Amino acid sequence: MRVREGHPRLRRLIRHRRRAVAAGLAMTAAALVAAGAADTGRARAQAEGRTAAPHRASPAPELVTAPVRIADAAAVRLLHPGDHVDVIAADAPGAGGTGQPQVVAEGARVVELPRTDTGSAVDGALVVLSVPRPTAARLAGAGARSRLAVTLC
Repeated sequence: MRVREGHPRLRRLIRHRRRAVAAGLAMTAAALVAAGAADTGRARAQAEGRTAAPHRASPAPELVTAPVRIADAAAVRLLHPGDHVDVIAADAPGAGGTGQPQVVAEGARVVELPRTDTGSAVDGALVVLSVPRPTAARLAGAGARSRLAVTLC
């Protein structure tokens, strides 16, 4: 059974299916582009090999800048602002520690590399890192009792 009565626009749309399908695809593509624009940060992080953090109810940890004296001044000259480093603490000779190196900070971002002509290479070099507040406290404690080294991430 076939009904001949119906809305004229619907009949015209059925007659021009290709146009209707093309219009529907265009609308879907526009919606996907609009939705994808909000996820550019996540897509960029995945493209760079990092995983984007899922949406969480808890706020991100507060970042602070922490000046850290690295024992090897030559290693510090290899760093640039924006680099990510791990900071490793090794007990100084005769300090009475465990003797095992420990990672004090992971993925800390280098903010600044102050150039000072007053220090010698024996004293090491200063690096300013951006880290969460608890990590800054660990860095300060480790810097007081151990020699610190960095590795590039």
